[in-house]
Amino acid sequence: MDYFHLNASRDQINGLSNLGLAHLGDAVFEVMVRSWLCLHGKASARGLHKATVRYVAAPAQARAVERILPLLSEEEGDVYRRGRNTSPHSVPQNASRADYQSATGLEALFGWLYLQGRTERLNELFDKMMEE
Repeated sequence: MDYFHLNASRDQINGLSNLGLAHLGDAVFEVMVRSWLCLHGKASARGLHKATVRYVAAPAQARAVERILPLLSEEEGDVYRRGRNTSPHSVPQNASRADYQSATGLEALFGWLYLQGRTERLNELFDKMMEE
């Protein structure tokens, strides 16, 4: 199994919970943010962790996801909404419930795309989210 270039079957993906997709998508999004920060020289070595946290925190993800919602296909929108509508067990102190749910929707979408090996689409959506 090549865990860097996945192409999971629809049955495998459908067998995952929304929180499972979000768990994976959280890591995918964080790797993309870390890569973006390093390649764009957006932070010193000392500041990389702080900069990463600033982008991957739920409030930042909730703001960023607003940029891509109009670009999502019907199926992608469904995955986002299912993730967003998943009831969280707890909400971090620095986030509102709405921000946390939007972030969970984004992470579910990124996990879903990653499992299909749709890296071009991930990059397209990520680039739009990171536009200044």
